Amino acid sequence: MRETVQILKEQVQHFHKITRIARYDQRAAYQSHYLGMVWEVLSPTLQVLIFYFVFGIRMNGAGSMAEGVPYIVWMLAGVIPWFFISAIIISGANSIYSNLSLVSRVKFPMSILPSITIFKSLYSYVTMLIILLGFLFLNHIYPTIYWTQFFYYFVCMCLFLYAVSLLNATITILFRDYQLMIGSVMRLLFFVSGAVMDVTAHPDSLMTKILKLNPIVYIIEGFRDSFFSRQWFFQEPWWTAYFWGMTLLVLGVGSVLHLRFKDRFMDYL
Repeated sequence: MRETVQILKEQVQHFHKITRIARYDQRAAYQSHYLGMVWEVLSPTLQVLIFYFVFGIRMNGAGSMAEGVPYIVWMLAGVIPWFFISAIIISGANSIYSNLSLVSRVKFPMSILPSITIFKSLYSYVTMLIILLGFLFLNHIYPTIYWTQFFYYFVCMCLFLYAVSLLNATITILFRDYQLMIGSVMRLLFFVSGAVMDVTAHPDSLMTKILKLNPIVYIIEGFRDSFFSRQWFFQEPWWTAYFWGMTLLVLGVGSVLHLRFKDRFMDYL
């Protein structure tokens, strides 16, 4: 618990540094490209179109019309957070290792590197959210009081991503093959996290109960609950308690490992 509090304090104390470095890295990543920051939007948009053709047209939306929502809208509500989650988990696992040679020369809180990774991707996420809002309005889906819980699920997503990224980044330093394993796991999770297929269509089935153990499903379905005005997060108290329990557990383990090994990271290069 003490380690977790220390790590969270570092994020608050260095918040200005996190946002400043994130803006710089974001601009630097695309400064040699003709389209520049447009790629932040163009790449996921092309993927959305491909997924829509495969799952929306060829497979009739995999049953999503049961909620009375056009598949493209239903899919976007899940795919957009998935793009953000997947990108952060993969890049976050390498966030410390890729910067270790630089930050080791100065006094620098390495625990903020996963946070920088999250902030760098916010521009793309916000842009894709605007696209989603356009599709929602075109399909006569307008804001309701349920939309306010979007901010709750956004906090859930960011804290979960930080916890996972801190743990993965620390393990990656100790065991380099771990990063390759993450890429393979994320490809599998894409199909079982509810991004393009409804994994909660049969709530009483054993398979659904197993799939709901994945915290990413909680986040994606939470965004859909918000935009489609389905229910409040507190109507699923056990699922909510499980999500926060898992998130705090991962954050706690990641904090302990990070603080225990951070002074010896250079030895593993």
